[in-house]
Amino acid sequence: MKRRDFLAAVGCAPALAKALLGGQESSQAVCCDRTYATVEDAMKSEREKLLYVPGIYTYSGIAKPDYLATVDIDPHSPNYSKVVHRLEMPHVGDELHHFGWNACSSCHGDPTKIRRYLVLPGLRSSRIHIVDTVDPRVPSLARVIEPEEIARKTNLSAPHTVHCLADGRIMISMLGDAQGNGPGGFLLLDDEFNILDRWEKSTHGMKFNYDFWYQPRQNVMVSSEWGAPKTIEPGFKLEDVKAGKYGQRLLFWDWNARHLIQTVDLGKEGLIPLEVRFHHNPTSSHGFAGAALSSAIWHWHRKGDRWQAEKVVQVEPVDVPGWPFPVPGLITDVLLSLDDRWLYFSNYLHGDVRQYDVADPAHPKLTGRLWLGGVLGKGRELQGKKLIGGAQMLQLSLDGKRLYVTDSLYGTWDRQFYPEMLKAGSYLVQIDCDTNQGGMKLNERFLVDFGREPNGPARAHEMRFPGGDSTSDIWN
Repeated sequence: MKRRDFLAAVGCAPALAKALLGGQESSQAVCCDRTYATVEDAMKSEREKLLYVPGIYTYSGIAKPDYLATVDIDPHSPNYSKVVHRLEMPHVGDELHHFGWNACSSCHGDPTKIRRYLVLPGLRSSRIHIVDTVDPRVPSLARVIEPEEIARKTNLSAPHTVHCLADGRIMISMLGDAQGNGPGGFLLLDDEFNILDRWEKSTHGMKFNYDFWYQPRQNVMVSSEWGAPKTIEPGFKLEDVKAGKYGQRLLFWDWNARHLIQTVDLGKEGLIPLEVRFHHNPTSSHGFAGAALSSAIWHWHRKGDRWQAEKVVQVEPVDVPGWPFPVPGLITDVLLSLDDRWLYFSNYLHGDVRQYDVADPAHPKLTGRLWLGGVLGKGRELQGKKLIGGAQMLQLSLDGKRLYVTDSLYGTWDRQFYPEMLKAGSYLVQIDCDTNQGGMKLNERFLVDFGREPNGPARAHEMRFPGGDSTSDIWN
């Protein structure tokens, strides 16, 4: 696809398209590069029609490469809820996991920054794939950054969260050092996907690493703690928790100075804090974290010159026959709607998705709950497919009206908790969300059954839309 066609396909204003292509006309910065000047602009953008999600074979016993699936999610399309393209990775064993864009709304207004390339890491292989979406329906592999180069230049491994920065660089949280030990750190790539360096000036004060989110107007970044690659790769063990091999802290960083300024220990009620979400409002200091093992939602904010966090939601464990202990919900994903009104989270073991009204962030109100799979026996069937795995990864449309859900967490953990998922494959479903009064309803028309993939049953994880979503963009 030529650049002119690409700009037209993503909705570029004709005058600005001409300017970008070397013509004489010019324009003020407008939404021509799949980025948005404000949160409000993003919420008013065109409805999503395509979705990208990895299909994963790592740890499944199928010796095939993981791949990036393109799913048609246009309800008016004859291919609605079907995989329309599969981009195989060059190697077997990547464990494709979280991924992100080379550019997003943090660099809106710069006509050279286009949301075009997906940065798609392998959590197990430490290999980073650069995927070109110039043809959004048929992505292609543009480049691969090999783990040996990352280890040699930065002594890092196990890439996780990907965020673009305002200047065109890309930042990736890394769970470990080159040997798979904690605490890991943060990798920086330039806008041509060359390795620059590590972001942090020092790892002093870090124990583990996982997710991160930065809020430039507050001059802060927050990061969370899972565990070292050597701990998580073999599978989950309670004795590792007792031995202190998993995190329980939120880390607050000086964004400009790149050093740790404060840690907040969440204690036993905050074990394994995973996803962290600042408000999308760039002037806000409020945010939320989901503590997976403790099954709690924590709300943080700045008070004076200090950051503090309080538990605001608790999911109680449930006794299940055959389990040696009460089963926790295991909150594995959390997200906020762009207007910061609705918070959603998934209980990977219990199997439900919840919606809370967080207009008052310190006092969330439960407004919706929907059961999918899970170990509590409350799973359901959809179009003849039994939903096995508990709700796991979430992605929300820009207007906040459609929530997409997959069920795979991590290969060895899936094999422990949902061994039948490896034979049946994942599901991808869509939930309609009431953005006025609250409430959720499963879309009975929509199902992507990854048990029917050409190379055998695959697992599905994080999702992205070509035009952005509720976890892609940060506003400066």
